[in-house]
Amino acid sequence: MYFIPEKLDNYVTAHTQPEPELLQQLSRETWQKVMIPRMLSGHFQGRVLSMISKLINPNHILEIGTYTGYSALCLAEGLQDNGTLDTIDHNEELFDFQKKYFDKSAWKKQIFQHLGEASTIIPTLNKIYDLIFIDADKKNYPLYLELILPKLKSGSVILSDNVLWSGKVLEPVLENDEDTQALIKYNKLLNNHPQLETVLLPIRDGLSISRVK
Repeated sequence: MYFIPEKLDNYVTAHTQPEPELLQQLSRETWQKVMIPRMLSGHFQGRVLSMISKLINPNHILEIGTYTGYSALCLAEGLQDNGTLDTIDHNEELFDFQKKYFDKSAWKKQIFQHLGEASTIIPTLNKIYDLIFIDADKKNYPLYLELILPKLKSGSVILSDNVLWSGKVLEPVLENDEDTQALIKYNKLLNNHPQLETVLLPIRDGLSISRVK
């Protein structure tokens, strides 16, 4: 879904630096072999994630929702030399796909894959994170926020993807639409939380940037 005219969106992408070759390969293979390839962060949003990570220069990154590994590699571009990136996904069928590209990257010894439910894995991670990217099952966004807040410090940043949900956050919500209900609740939580300051950006399907006070 385009939140600005498609021609203008194409202009924005054309005037954003190209994605690295490894990410181009990953993107091509995702579109060729993996179901629902539109879940990929893609060129423009990937460069946004990379830029934010480079500005923060995090020591520890947590990603909730790996998919095929594109966003993890974008975020890893900003890691400190001895930094780590933990990425969680429940889809075991994609584990080897992710690992293949992680192993080809400059951060193969810094990226740690976790297979299983994020709600179970997050409490076991004994790190304080500088940057967290949430891009997993939408109905659990409020729960993930609750779980990650104790693992953040003042100045840490939370990035939350798909928070506009193709505009559904503005429409009447069906009783059985758990994802939209959860995202509406989540957006309110981010906006009103006493520990956070948040900006919601209309990038692709909505990207929130929240800073811990």
